[in-house]
Amino acid sequence: MAERYDCHYCKESLFGRKYVLREDNPYCVKCYESLYSNTCEECKKSIGCSSRDLSYKDRHWHDDCFHCFKCSCSLVDKPFSTKDDQLLCTECYSNEYSSKCHECKKTIMPGSKKMEHKGNSWHETCFTCQRCQQPIGTKNFIHKDNSNYCVPCYEKQFAMQCIQCKKPITTGGVTYRDQPWHKDCFLCTSCKQQLSGQRFTSRDNFAYCLNCFCNLYAKKCASCTTPISGLGGSKYISFEERQWHNNCFNCKKCSISLVGRGFLMARDEIMCPECGKDV
Repeated sequence: MAERYDCHYCKESLFGRKYVLREDNPYCVKCYESLYSNTCEECKKSIGCSSRDLSYKDRHWHDDCFHCFKCSCSLVDKPFSTKDDQLLCTECYSNEYSSKCHECKKTIMPGSKKMEHKGNSWHETCFTCQRCQQPIGTKNFIHKDNSNYCVPCYEKQFAMQCIQCKKPITTGGVTYRDQPWHKDCFLCTSCKQQLSGQRFTSRDNFAYCLNCFCNLYAKKCASCTTPISGLGGSKYISFEERQWHNNCFNCKKCSISLVGRGFLMARDEIMCPECGKDV
């Protein structure tokens, strides 16, 4: 007896019938289309086994439905563009949406290489250095006063020199005491950590991160012994050459805060008047 050859889904015999293989499993046409056929983006009908399935970015079309949204010409085997999920032939897209070159004011055709910066576009050959007129291409450049400069030309014409390394500052500089620094050169005097973007202070004209400044120069809290920075408006209590953080200035016995209240000193410890009675 001949071995049966059935549809993997409905189990009906496939002898003498068309079928489709998927992951080595046979399906009758009806089951395959029901289970796996894609829906056409244009007509919303199923794309059957007898039709060519054209796909673009996880969207699918029948051959006859794959056309330009504007002029309805077929886009099968032709270059096309998209705008707001609509398919457009190259000509329609260029007429409606293509960028205009900031330099020559002509259309930048789809598919051609263009350069973009701050909302403006250029043909590759029009994107040139204002000073030397050489194409910038993919090289680094600096935009200044509505013009673009290659890095060497900008450095020659405009760049300040870092007070530390004496090299030009092209981007990301820091000004401290009216002097220019590279971000990578503006470091804590003690730990050499970069100071740009974080709080810092200075002593004798040398810059320090807060941790180093506190460890080197700040007074220590009489209670927790950690530094009291006094920076950024942080408050502390000072009494007889001793200092406390505000939240450390508490009664030694009952731990109530003594900030703004009367207190007693007992054997170098601070106490509230109530607890101090018993000492």
